[in-house]
Amino acid sequence: MKGKRFREEQIIAILKEAEAGLAVAELVRKYAISEQTYYRWKSKFGGMELSDAKRLKQLEDENRRLKRLVADQALDIQILKEVNSGKY
Repeated sequence: MKGKRFREEQIIAILKEAEAGLAVAELVRKYAISEQTYYRWKSKFGGMELSDAKRLKQLEDENRRLKRLVADQALDIQILKEVNSGKY
């Protein structure tokens, strides 16, 4: 998988250019991105400020960590049930 070329700050700045009236076709050409990428960014970051984007990233990281904890606990519970039933 390719690495990210643009940070959240840059994406928000690009979206603000579009809000200021620059045509999408010009933005796509200027930053060498596809229209699909632009609209995906717009759906995720549209209307956000930089502080909102940073908070979103923190929440996504926390959510990822909590999901991993729940998965580990579910695995531990399953192992304990198997040991308790004597099917090991």
